[in-house]
Amino acid sequence: MHAFRSHTCAELNKSNVGQTVRLSGWVHRVRDHGGILFIDLRDHYGVTQVLADPDSPAFADVEKVRSEWCIRIDGEVKARDESLVNPKLPTGEVEVFVRELEVLGAAEELPLMVFGDQEYPEETRLRYRYLDLRREAMQDNMKLRSDVVASMRRRMWDSGFREFQTPIITASSPEGARDFLVPSRLHPGKFYALPQAPQQFKQLIMVSGFDKYFQIAPCFRDEDPRADRSPTDFYQLDLEMSFVTQQDVFDTIQPVIGGIFEEFGGGRKVDQTWEQISYKDSALWYGTDKPDLRNPIKMQDCSDHFRGSGFAIFAKLLEQDGTEVRAIPAPTGGSRKFCDRMNAFAQKEGLPGMGYIFWRDQGEGMEAAGPLAKNIGPERTEAIRQQLGLGVGDAAFFLGGKPSAFEKVAGKARTVIGDELGLTEKDRFAFAWIVDFPMYEADEETGDIDFSHNPFSMPQGGIDALSGDPLNVLGYQYDLACNGYELVSGAIRNHKPEIMFKAFELAGYPADEVIKRFGGMVNAFKFGAPPHGGCAAGIDRIVMLLADTANIREVIMFPMNQRAEDLMMNAPSEPLNEQLRELHLRVIPQD
Repeated sequence: MHAFRSHTCAELNKSNVGQTVRLSGWVHRVRDHGGILFIDLRDHYGVTQVLADPDSPAFADVEKVRSEWCIRIDGEVKARDESLVNPKLPTGEVEVFVRELEVLGAAEELPLMVFGDQEYPEETRLRYRYLDLRREAMQDNMKLRSDVVASMRRRMWDSGFREFQTPIITASSPEGARDFLVPSRLHPGKFYALPQAPQQFKQLIMVSGFDKYFQIAPCFRDEDPRADRSPTDFYQLDLEMSFVTQQDVFDTIQPVIGGIFEEFGGGRKVDQTWEQISYKDSALWYGTDKPDLRNPIKMQDCSDHFRGSGFAIFAKLLEQDGTEVRAIPAPTGGSRKFCDRMNAFAQKEGLPGMGYIFWRDQGEGMEAAGPLAKNIGPERTEAIRQQLGLGVGDAAFFLGGKPSAFEKVAGKARTVIGDELGLTEKDRFAFAWIVDFPMYEADEETGDIDFSHNPFSMPQGGIDALSGDPLNVLGYQYDLACNGYELVSGAIRNHKPEIMFKAFELAGYPADEVIKRFGGMVNAFKFGAPPHGGCAAGIDRIVMLLADTANIREVIMFPMNQRAEDLMMNAPSEPLNEQLRELHLRVIPQD
């Protein structure tokens, strides 16, 4: 017999009755039923009930074990009495009578229990992650992640892609976040960087004549943490193709991502039609560039109804350039109580409030109620109702000013309204491509122009588009949104040096700076670069959605905490003086 097990804790059934078996695993829990000791023995695969009575030669040893001790048992498989069968377990028809027990690893008093579903502080869970990972939900999440990655690889190979690995130690590159720098021992005073993405390398692979590339790529960004974003590193399905248009990229990645959600979505509906929505329309309709289309609410510009109206706040606001009034329809939200609650929500978000109108049945017909309705009069109110397609029992909320000042809150309000009124379809994955991103943005304080998205994207209209106002330039850039999260980001690349130099010049990067920072890629483009494009899909976020959790740390094996610390491994840590001397570095104490 094998030194540790003849079967796993999920394999035994009635066909094994009478056999002598060996199992190894962890003590999930111990129960004493009138002198008979029962142990739920757990391994990675499942649970088997084992027992010992005072006649068992191992009874004294069984009495000593405690939760999460790692043990090996030898024993005889017996059928459970029919009334004691546990249909929830694959092994629920049998139990093992223990003849011999060996303690493989005793456990001290536990800082968190594996059995049960008790909640623990995240700091405790991350400090003792190896115990947290033993819990059933975490085991399921990690198995799901592994299965998703394996399925991604199969689907990419089946689509004609080959997997290539790109360097982990490279040069710094502007990808929209801070680099993790790595000091060079051999070149004092110089630094490598951990790649924020394999961006330049995958483009160089295309220049090298490889038609299709993919990689399950680690990416490193020194970012502020959020629930849906790791503060240090993450993994993405990275891909690139030559001789493709934007639509070719969409047609390639959709069956991969859609197939993953169908395979692992647990029966939830997966949209087959993926809309393409311009960045401008997405901001107007949803207040975000990653809309949740499960929520049917679509915001609209209602400025014309308030120009010169009796509601002085909006009327005066609209006299200023760049302002508008936006309406958030709220079907079935037509009660003063709900409207007051949403007004309070806006105030908590830092706005003075939200105007509202709701429509009610007064017996002799429909009546518009609320302060706004009284101020702007019945004709304007009726025009708003008709524009929004609302009726009795419905409401609408209004925000005004420069969109940049209220858009984010409007998007949050749309989400809250959809959730509270039960309008958002929960058991569904709704996808949309967000396209036509602006290439540039202006700093609100200085007016300086910089890239708003990926700097290596091809501008729509080529070099001619770069001769006018930079803020009007759109790029062949795109994101895939699902249920309020960005899952995929990509672009058709700028493969012509003259267009690249001009694009960077508008963002304040002179030609010598471009050559200094991206010389490898610029030089390569001089030797017959093909048109190419691609995208990257965030694996952590995809698994987070499939696992139905809003915290990305629930689907990462060993994540950092909110302060970018690894409590289990005590990272970051202070370097040894010898290490600093080798690297020609000195740490300056903070005041």
